[in-house]
Amino acid sequence: MSEKGSVPRIAASYYLNSAPLIWSFMRGSLSSSVRLLTDAAPARCADFLARGMVEAALVPVIEYQRLREVELVPGVCVGARREVQSVVLVTRGAELEEVRTVALDTSSRTSAALVEIIFREFLGRAPRLAPAEPNLRRMLEDNHAALIIGDPAMTFAREGLRVYDMAALWREHTGLGFVFAMWMARADAAGVVGGVDFAAARDEGLRSVEEIAAVYEAGLGRPHAELVAYLRDHICYEVDEEMRAGLELYYRLAHKHGLIPELRPLRMVGTRAA
Repeated sequence: MSEKGSVPRIAASYYLNSAPLIWSFMRGSLSSSVRLLTDAAPARCADFLARGMVEAALVPVIEYQRLREVELVPGVCVGARREVQSVVLVTRGAELEEVRTVALDTSSRTSAALVEIIFREFLGRAPRLAPAEPNLRRMLEDNHAALIIGDPAMTFAREGLRVYDMAALWREHTGLGFVFAMWMARADAAGVVGGVDFAAARDEGLRSVEEIAAVYEAGLGRPHAELVAYLRDHICYEVDEEMRAGLELYYRLAHKHGLIPELRPLRMVGTRAA
């Protein structure tokens, strides 16, 4: 762990949906306030936090209930109020009621649990689930459906496929937005992490979406205007009352279906449990 007074280490995925939250730390006014470690998979960022390799990380929200001695950074998230576009369940034309097997992107943990909740709680079914590397063609060779998240979910050819947006499915059944990831900090590093202004970093990143889209445009092969619209209109970066209600319901259902061992109250950095 970083010693008192040192620059905290933080980790985050470099998927496009995370970019506004880390842009200030990478290229903006807060670049000297942290040591940033990036990885393609949000799931690995959770591992970095669990192993003490970083003091804080942008982590799939399901991990808050699985990791001991971590706290949430309040107010900042990667989520969606309606369609998210970059977390999708794909079939070769089958409807959800026909799905018997699902390949789950190993980059994901929150979305993998969401798939189970959608099927068990709202469809009354429990398909066989199998972790898989995010290669859609291979995932669908042996399974009726495949969960793909992040940038890979925005770049595959959709011809002949049926694509279900996971945030839209959650909205359809609950009427709420969905939180996919939040900054989390090790409880023993709260003093160090508390000095990092994650909300200010987010706000600076959101002012820079045109620049962010320009950087990601070539790699994703999507028009600049589409990427800007994705960041501004589809991804939600603030945990307001509705988003928090969606998060709390997700946790209750995850516990109901045995996906988390216990239901911990939300404890924010610098505050008591809420």
